[in-house]
Amino acid sequence: MPQNVKELKESGKVEAKKLNSVSVLFTDFQGFTLSSEDLSPGDLVRSVDFYYRKFDEIIKSYGLEKIKTIGDAYMAAGGLPFPSDDHAQKLVTAALEIADVVNEAKALYSNDLKRFDIRIVIHSGPVVAGVVGANKFAYDIWGDTVNIASRMESTSLPGKVNISDSTYDLIKNDFDCEYRAEIHAKNKGMLKMYFVNGPKSKDKHPGEKTSIKGSTIEFSQ
Repeated sequence: MPQNVKELKESGKVEAKKLNSVSVLFTDFQGFTLSSEDLSPGDLVRSVDFYYRKFDEIIKSYGLEKIKTIGDAYMAAGGLPFPSDDHAQKLVTAALEIADVVNEAKALYSNDLKRFDIRIVIHSGPVVAGVVGANKFAYDIWGDTVNIASRMESTSLPGKVNISDSTYDLIKNDFDCEYRAEIHAKNKGMLKMYFVNGPKSKDKHPGEKTSIKGSTIEFSQ
């Protein structure tokens, strides 16, 4: 049983905690609002459910925390509810797998599945985490780290994993990253950003694709 659920059952509340180092992921489907206007309600829900189920599997496989979904936005985090030293590495790996799932879905044949392009961003820093709600409890996080990650979302490019300077500092020894530039994020000013091209591997041959766990996808009605 997760610690926050156990605490909630035993005391009826969960004490809010400040965590000094957490990585926060946001994704969104490019052009989702416009595309959704052409879909029936059933096809829209089936398409979103298809992707989110795959995202959930990936996030869970790395011991990360799904926070919530809001429309076509998916939010997850690493380094909570318990601190860890490798939260950024795990979340970046999960983000690369999410990008692969969306890309591979384009090759699937199904009239019920809407194909999307996805934007993925990650930012690292301190957050406050806690459980809110009375009738329907929700584990959520707050703070400037969350706000910056959210603002970065619109600055990314489809199919890319876009990370901030603070995340780059945590993963630069493990992943091949490409510096973008200082990019303006609404209400947050200029932020240094990087694209993650993939994991570094001394044993990887040129042109060899990295095997990504959990990237096999199927569609069932």
